[in-house]
Amino acid sequence: MENYKEIIEKIKPEFDKVIQFFEGELQKLRTSRASPSLVEDIEVNCFGSKFPLKQLGAISCPQSNQIVIQPWDKSYIEPIEKAIAQSGLGMSATVDKNIIRLGLPLLTEEYRQILVKNLNEKAEQARRTIRHWREVAWENLQESFKEKKITEDEKFRGKDELQKLVDKQNEKIKELSEKKKRELS
Repeated sequence: MENYKEIIEKIKPEFDKVIQFFEGELQKLRTSRASPSLVEDIEVNCFGSKFPLKQLGAISCPQSNQIVIQPWDKSYIEPIEKAIAQSGLGMSATVDKNIIRLGLPLLTEEYRQILVKNLNEKAEQARRTIRHWREVAWENLQESFKEKKITEDEKFRGKDELQKLVDKQNEKIKELSEKKKRELS
């Protein structure tokens, strides 16, 4: 006999994955501070294949408005420079012997608004995914009720517990979004 709590427990890891993915996406949004996460996933064409930048060199931030990339091999410099130029991040790359320095321009009000819009879209996508998993869990609860694995009371108790969990996840998304908005101002 299945328990409604088991259905909800099965869905919790999916909610956690949504939050982790959202946090990762937020790290990629540029704030006024340099961070390796801004560039580490830029795809670089090398030797006829695409590699994330983090696999081709060491990335560090010696200053709050500068990112330094130290490629493992000198032959990576030109493809990395090209990939950064095409990334749309608006950073200028300067090659200094065997390292690439990226200067972050100051955030303009117009660019901040674009970043906030992008942030809101990512937050909405995360909420949409949470709603999807809520629907999956609710369908499982209803199916278990139809198959007489749980009672009607358990079905609605499960629905209430599920909604509390969804509210908690949405609150996390809101908190993370607000924190990032503060970083952008």
